[in-house]
Amino acid sequence: MQGPLIDTLARQGVTRRTFLKYCATLASMMALPPSAGRAMAEAMAAARRPSVIWLPFQECTGCTESITRSHSPTLEGMIFDMVSLDYQETLMAAAGHQAEEARQNAMKDNAGKYLLIVDGSIPLGVDGAYSCIGGRSNVDLLKEAAAGAAAVIAVGSCASYGGIPKANPNPTGAVSVSDIVKDKPIVNIPGCPPIPVVMTGVLAHYLTFGSLPELDDKRRPKAFFSETIHDRCYRRPFYDQGKFAKTFDDEGARQGWCLFELGCKGPVTHNACATVKWNGGTSWPVESGHGCLGCSEPDFWDAGGFYKALSVPADPLKIAAVAAVAGAGAGVAVSFANRAKKGAARKAHEPITLADLEK
Repeated sequence: MQGPLIDTLARQGVTRRTFLKYCATLASMMALPPSAGRAMAEAMAAARRPSVIWLPFQECTGCTESITRSHSPTLEGMIFDMVSLDYQETLMAAAGHQAEEARQNAMKDNAGKYLLIVDGSIPLGVDGAYSCIGGRSNVDLLKEAAAGAAAVIAVGSCASYGGIPKANPNPTGAVSVSDIVKDKPIVNIPGCPPIPVVMTGVLAHYLTFGSLPELDDKRRPKAFFSETIHDRCYRRPFYDQGKFAKTFDDEGARQGWCLFELGCKGPVTHNACATVKWNGGTSWPVESGHGCLGCSEPDFWDAGGFYKALSVPADPLKIAAVAAVAGAGAGVAVSFANRAKKGAARKAHEPITLADLEK
């Protein structure tokens, strides 16, 4: 453990006003009440930076790149001032025996208190021999580090679900963190790569309240994963109007129409991309003209093709005609029924057909 966070920030020229603004913004992003911003600032200012051990396993380094590719000052850049990052192979200056000694010392000196961050899946094939560090398998290192951790944060879809290494036929026997660790609190922050501010938010919540944020049934922070991409997408009005791009360079695409028929998985993908965006809020894949791949959902790589539509979307004109004939009351009933069917289909990743809507 090192000194209070506020002292570290002051040495780097971060003013109290800037810090308060940062905490208020982060509290807002996490759907916390306005008073939580000040409480977060007070708690984090006085908190001693917790030890963090980051283990990169069967991964592409994209998760590390995501949180470090930031311009200063940003929420993402400040996260390294909040924690004492005692081990991270990609970022640390030490190597070889010195690096492994740093990990052992951090686990010993902060037993039961440190946070363990993991990115990358864990291969079980050939007794874990597909991925080793310092002559030891990933699975052995994970079990050892998790034993003394206060909580485990699985960063990226590989650590959360097994990721691309787990894709059929899964030659290395890749699994997720939660397949190995059963006796510790685990937070999954999926995405390929995950959004930096989501990682920041989870760590800030832990520093402030001494606990992990509220999670959904897939152990994802509800503040960032409670709604689908489709719910917040700026192209949603075109979906409701039945206006869909047929190719990536047709007139519809140039007009910004919905990319559903080009394989966008927004209706079944839970993430905050549409609101938080990327690169300092500059843009995100759908705004750049490409459909959502669904990378924050399990098995997105085996989900039937990136450019294959989930289903035949509802025809708004047909629904309107039905409503006009049946009367206002019947129209409302049809609307609620269609919404319910859409919701059920999204939840189960099942397609919606026009036949379904006519039932």
